[in-house]
Formats: sequence, structure tokens, C-alpha cells
Amino acid sequence: MIIHSLLDTDLYKFTMMQVVLHHFPGAQVEYRFKCRTPGVALAPYVQEIREEIRGLCQLSFPDEELAYLRSLRFIKSDFVDFLGLFRLNEKYIRVSPLPTGEIEIVIVGPWLHTILFEIPVLAIVNEVYFRNRYPQPDYAEGRRRLDTKVGQLHAEGLPDLKIADYGTRRRFSRAWHEELLRALCARLGAGPRGQLAGTSNVLYAMRLGLTPLGTMAHEYLQACQALGPRLRDTQVYGFEVWAKEYRGDLGIALSDVYGMNAFLRDFDLYFCKLFDGARHDSGDPFAWGERMLQHYRDNRVDPRTKILIFSDSLTVPRIIELYRRFHGRCQLAFGIGTNLTNDLGPEPLQIVIKMTRCNGQPVAKLSDAPAKNMCDDEKYLAYLRQVFDIPSPA
Repeated sequence: MIIHSLLDTDLYKFTMMQVVLHHFPGAQVEYRFKCRTPGVALAPYVQEIREEIRGLCQLSFPDEELAYLRSLRFIKSDFVDFLGLFRLNEKYIRVSPLPTGEIEIVIVGPWLHTILFEIPVLAIVNEVYFRNRYPQPDYAEGRRRLDTKVGQLHAEGLPDLKIADYGTRRRFSRAWHEELLRALCARLGAGPRGQLAGTSNVLYAMRLGLTPLGTMAHEYLQACQALGPRLRDTQVYGFEVWAKEYRGDLGIALSDVYGMNAFLRDFDLYFCKLFDGARHDSGDPFAWGERMLQHYRDNRVDPRTKILIFSDSLTVPRIIELYRRFHGRCQLAFGIGTNLTNDLGPEPLQIVIKMTRCNGQPVAKLSDAPAKNMCDDEKYLAYLRQVFDIPSPA
């Protein structure tokens, strides 16, 4: 099977799941799959994908994995106890072929019992596709490209530049993911003195002694559209519930659920001081970084005490550009995904699974990259734009 452990997922799934357990245990949600890469026929692989998901739903957390989660300072004991009883349930997920050759994946059920599907299911779709299309992977080319990346990171003047692996969902394969992480540990060094800051993948963080990284994803702030007291206060409500749960820990705010303008309106002096920083995931990263630094200065906060995390479609050359622009002006972190874990030659798939409903109502994001938006209810999108004063795309 492709997925051997429920820890083979991103940390932010657990940090969000803990919030769901403690604050929204009754929430009901819907997620939908989308492949943004044109002309990709996944329908021939539906049965393989279903079998892999069936295997995923047989997994539970063994004691050693529960002990690892319990060792993380921000994971609470009652949540680990709940995970000790947890399994994904196949009844909440449906995979169907479409006449176009595409596939439909729909996940519907309690948020608490469906939140862990997204990352392993995306990893399954990727690996099933690539092992069928490329049964003899060119690992030599992948290693050559990895050598180039390491050489770029070793360039003069970059001693403090650190990267993190954010590539689980779109990796070429599980085996390649582990190989490149081991290579990066050996060649970049891990931890405070190395250039590999950590990984979003909890399983490999545990196995390789890396720092697990992640806080919140878009789905958390999207769900708050249905769970909060008032739509306009959704973002503020989401940040306040997060702060209530983590008491200042895991303090990275996601900035692009409603676009940068709306984020800065809500991210006031209180949140500037309370949160450690913010994460960029759409739009021009250079413009975003400059606006964040100015926003901190406007709120009488020294930007050098805050972290800017860049994670949108990064490559090593782009990371180096961003590092040179912002180094010394703030603390920096870079999460690199597809270009790290799926760079062997074949074109990677741009696939996502996004929350589309919560408690029966549509939810959506209106990011600074309109192509990333995913909602089939145009009336709701128009209402959301009106509430957050976001102009319609041209």
C-alpha cells in the first residue's frame, strides 16, 4: 500500500483537528477534489485509488506514534487519547469516474472524522498516476536535479537560509520522498545549525528526528464562515479561537483566505503582537512581504521580531531571491513543496482537495490568485466579495 501510517500527513492536519475536537466537534463538512492540470485522465485508475483508500481506512495509530504526538508541546493529552481510538471511515469518501476521463472525489461527514483524508488521498492519487504512467522512474534525473538545488543553497552569502519540506500531497512517490529527505538531512544538515529547518510530514519528522512544521490551512478559516457569529468577523473569530486553543503557540496566521487587504484590516495591533508571523500562499510574494513589513511598522511592532513564511509554488532560485530581499528585515522561513518532492522530469499534477461546505452552507476562499478559488456557488462568492469588500476579478 502507498500509505503505511496515519502520521504520513501534514502537521497542520493534527493542529487543526485538535481545534475541531475542542471547539467544533459537531461540525459537518464537504470536501471536493480538483485537478488543475489540463488533459489528465485519472478515470482509468479509479479502482486502484479506491483500493488504496480502503487500505488507508484500515490504519490506526500504534502506541509509538501516539507517544510521539504526545511529546509535541502543543498536542494535548485528551486529543492523543481520541486518536488512540481513531480510524478513517470509508463511508465518508466517494471516488467516481467522469465521462470526461477525470475523476470526482467527494468527502462528506463530520469534520472531526474526515479532516485526515485530504493529504494521504492526494498522495495516493499522485502515486497511482505516476506509477502507471512512468513505471520506470528516472531517479537519476531526480538526484541530478536535487544536486543542483543543494548546490544553489550552498552558494556564498546564504548561511542563514533555511528551507522546509512541504511536499507530501504532491510527491512523486513515498519512496522518493523519504530518499530526498534523507539526502537533504545529510547534505544540508538539519536543526538549528543546518539548512533543512524541518518537514510538514509528521511521519518523517518522527523517523528522521526533524522538526515537524505547520499551523493552520485554508479549510480552518473557511469553516469559520459557517461556525462564527457573523460572516464579516469570520477571520477575526478564527484567529481568536486559534489563540484560545494554543495560548500563543503555533502563532502563524494564514493571510490569503480573503485576500491581503481584508487580512490586514483584521490583523490589528492585538494580532500583530499575539501571533509570531504570517504565511504567504498566493499573489506576488515580494509585494506581500513589503506590505507585511509596513503593516508591522504601522502597528509599532518591530518586523525583525516577526516571521514571514513563504510557501506558494516555490523553487530554490525564487527562495534565494526572496531571502536576499528580506534577509535582516524580518525572520524568514520557506516551505517548498512540489518542486522538491516531484521534480524527476514528468510534469507534476496540480491537484487539490478543498472544503466546499460546512454545516450545509457553502464556504470558499478569495485568495490573491483567483485560479486557486474553489466554490460552485457564484451567489455565495459574490456575497463574500461584498462582505469583505473584495472587487470581482476582471
